[in-house]
Formats: sequence, C-alpha cells, structure tokens
Amino acid sequence: MADNDIIEYENDLSKYEEVPEDVRKFLKSEIRGNTPLNTVKVRGYDFNQGIDYHALFKSSLSTGLQATNFGRAVIEVNKMVDCIVTTCGAIEEDLMKCMESTYLGEFHLDGKKLKSEGLNRIGNMLIKNSSYMKLEDFLLPLFDTMLDLQKNNGMNWTPSKMIAKFGEKINHPDSVCYWAYKNNIPIFSPAIIDGGIGDVIYIHSYKNPGLRIDTAEDIRRMYSQALTAMNTGLIILGGGLIKHHVCNANIMRNGADYAVYINTAQEYDGSDSGARPDEAVSWGKISDRSNPVKIFGEASLIFPQLVAETFARRVTSDI
Repeated sequence: MADNDIIEYENDLSKYEEVPEDVRKFLKSEIRGNTPLNTVKVRGYDFNQGIDYHALFKSSLSTGLQATNFGRAVIEVNKMVDCIVTTCGAIEEDLMKCMESTYLGEFHLDGKKLKSEGLNRIGNMLIKNSSYMKLEDFLLPLFDTMLDLQKNNGMNWTPSKMIAKFGEKINHPDSVCYWAYKNNIPIFSPAIIDGGIGDVIYIHSYKNPGLRIDTAEDIRRMYSQALTAMNTGLIILGGGLIKHHVCNANIMRNGADYAVYINTAQEYDGSDSGARPDEAVSWGKISDRSNPVKIFGEASLIFPQLVAETFARRVTSDI
C-alpha cells in the first residue's frame, strides 16, 4: 500500500476553501464515505504554475466530472495487483504483437475491402491474417509438448498454467504474459477458448487429440486467492465476462475492499458491463464499507494515465 501517495492526494485538497456548512451537511448525508473530497469547491489546475503533470493529476480530484473520478481512482489503485483476469483476445494479441506488428488504420475503413486484403479491423487497428497463421505455428508444437506432459507427467493444465507456458515460450519483453510468468503473477482467462487460441485448440484436437484444460482448478485457485487475501482490489477495464468473473470471486469474502471501473457502458439496458459499482455492492461483490469509483471513459486513454500516477511512480530502477 502506498499510504504516502494517498495522504498526499487527500491533503492536497486542504488548500481549497471549504464549501458552506449547509452544502457540507448535505454531501455528508448523501455521499458514502467521509473524505475531504466531499467538502471542497470545484477548482481545476492553474497552468500559470507551469507544467507539472503530477500536480495536474492531483488537481483532478477537485476538477469535477470524470476528472474527479480519475482522482478518486488514483487513491483506490494506490491501495492495490496480485493477479490478472482477461479475455482470450487479449492473450492472443499479446503473443501476436511479438511476432508481427499491428497497424494503425481508421474506424471507418470498408470491411469488404479489408477482408480482400487479408486485414482484420479492431476499432482503428489492423491485424494481418498472417499474424494468426504465426500464432498457429507458435501454439501447435507447444500444445504437443503440453499434451506429452499431461500424458507422461500427469500435468493438469488450466488456463492460467497454459498462459504461463505461453509467457515462458514467447520470451519477449513486449509481452505481458512473459512478464507475468517471470514474476509469478497468474493470468486467469475463464473463456480461453473464445478466440484464435480456441481455433488452434480445435485444429490440434484433430491432429493430436487429448489435450484437456481444467477450468475448475482455476476457479478454485482464483477464489482461494480472494478468500485468503487480507484485502482485495479490482481494476476493471471494459466489461462483459471478465468484469463479472472478477467481481463474482469477491462474493466469497463479502466484497472487494477497493474497486475502480473504467468503461463507457451505460446501465439502462441492465447489462453487467454497464452496471455501476453500487450494483455490485448490492450483491456483496464490492464491500459496503468501500469507496468504489467508475470512470466513464475509454480505457486506452485513461488507464495509461492512471498507471503513470500510481504504479509507475513507485517503480525503482532495479526492478
């Protein structure tokens, strides 16, 4: 826990005037939590002070709108990461970027023309078909090795063990899987077959059948990690299956202690992706003693700034 960072953020608000007593009383009665954030006037960064990015980020707490949620998120994140939960797509793209580049395109490019050129669009990014061919060439012999270990050594493969094997084999500094493997950080992926990796598993099942992936062992491992932790914190980028999976694990401990959501989804359709943290509190997925934050924003813009103001500030040159 980075207590000094938290105190620095909260104490920085003391330079602003307090709001009137009637407003303060209303805020304290209506807003969960009891931090200085509830008793300050809205005020942004003063650029006459020059460009100080740390001071700029700190000023977000009193700026209002999503900037304030960003400042709240910094406080929450500074209290937390011991594991990663992600999709199949994130894993395969992490591996493929080490084999072949992904290219910047445009959101409006014509799908039919892209298909004829062997290009696949993800938003405004383009991945070549050849990247998936290289992924297949990478995985098929690795699956042979894993099947051999299963048959001859009794290895029980789970998604997290498989991903660690990917990280070991890719051996590339650009890979998150590689660094997670090096630092013994498990990566859970409950839907590991939902993507290109699943396609290669399907092909392998005909070429050399018998490889098994045990999701039950992984759910036990992940839930046990949540149950035995002194505190748990969630940083959830986007929504869908992963958001629910992470939150659901914390029901077993009557809720996570800290939570930060970053997504653009709305709750009017009843989707789990759009559900605000307070809905998770009602299920016991987030503790009713916590101060969870949702930033309504796109993760590729928000998350790097959040990392810069939290984890990256604590990195030393010998790590």
